[in-house]
Amino acid sequence: MDFIKAFLIGGAICVVGQILIDKTRLTSAKILVLFVVIGVVLGGFGLYQPLVDFAGAGASVPLPGFGNLMARGIMREIDTSGFLGILTGALKAGAAGIMAAMLFSFLAALIFEPKAK
Repeated sequence: MDFIKAFLIGGAICVVGQILIDKTRLTSAKILVLFVVIGVVLGGFGLYQPLVDFAGAGASVPLPGFGNLMARGIMREIDTSGFLGILTGALKAGAAGIMAAMLFSFLAALIFEPKAK
């Protein structure tokens, strides 16, 4: 049942993104930023965590999940470091994911030959 919930919620997030691509003039980059900001706002108000608890990876892996992770990291760092936590919390919380993305992007660039459009 966990896989079905993850598929439905993750799929719904992707459907919203596809509708935005098809029906608006928003670029992919603007949609990416929009999803992350929505995740930060919902995470900051504590509204995204119940969705993560329900759908697991279906809600934590897509872009709003990254925004939620950043919001939680900022709130945790504010509690421990004060005002400075606003600047450091998001990077501390997302450091592993950011580093993995950089590493695998580098490996892909070494293995495959990039082509300019």
